[in-house]
Amino acid sequence: MTKTYAVIGDPIDHSLSPAIHNAAFAFLGLDCTYIAYRIPKGELSEGIESLKLINIAGFNVTIPHKIEMMKFLDDMDEDCKTIGATNTVNNENGKFKGYNTDMDGFLEPIKQRNQSCKDSNVLLIGAGGAARAIVAAFAKEKAHKITVANRTREKAEELVKFANNLGLESDHTDLVNAGNTTGNYKFIVNATSVGMKNNTSPISTRMINKDCTVYDLVYMPVDTELLEQSKKQGATIIYGWEMLLAQAMRSFEIWTKRKAPYEAMKLTLLGRF
Repeated sequence: MTKTYAVIGDPIDHSLSPAIHNAAFAFLGLDCTYIAYRIPKGELSEGIESLKLINIAGFNVTIPHKIEMMKFLDDMDEDCKTIGATNTVNNENGKFKGYNTDMDGFLEPIKQRNQSCKDSNVLLIGAGGAARAIVAAFAKEKAHKITVANRTREKAEELVKFANNLGLESDHTDLVNAGNTTGNYKFIVNATSVGMKNNTSPISTRMINKDCTVYDLVYMPVDTELLEQSKKQGATIIYGWEMLLAQAMRSFEIWTKRKAPYEAMKLTLLGRF
């Protein structure tokens, strides 16, 4: 019997997950299919009931349901508990177990470059959904300090508190000051959507140098203004699609208990850009 997997969220039509996962299933000859299922904000409860009715094998969770989905889980992994959000759910004999692959997905491209986060200073731009997972990732890897640069101060202060609770030294600054001090950081991470629609960078890049690693979570366009300018300054750059792919692979492995076919998934993903 064909197993069905899905991604839930709203908007969902732009999701690359169906293409990536269906390519992986086909490559390994698995009798599985992956669909995009739009569940508007405020309709999660009904949506989950529908998924249970079709005996969904597992699903990814995206905006705006990552936090609210926690209420519908029967069990969850440690990363879920730490971050307070889930993005991957597995149906284990009728019980929904939640996972959060953001943390491992974020760290994977850093590890692939044989870089260590230990004792590093980090500049995190943005304090939205993905930011908590990034803070948790740096805390896990024993970074020295994380500075949060965000438009609204309240959001930044919340994230600083979250970092402190995980034993990570943290403070916040504004976007202008952040741009003037980029040379002080080993890692600069953009967790905002700036650069997605218009070709601008969330901060000034003129102080970025060859000792910096610049990581942009925006994956469309592949080369954002932030990455292009950072590359010119000699920095190491990490693309948003690398995290997207690492997350997808981790979800695939949770569901199928098999090693995800990296090349097949990567080629499908990059073919979409």
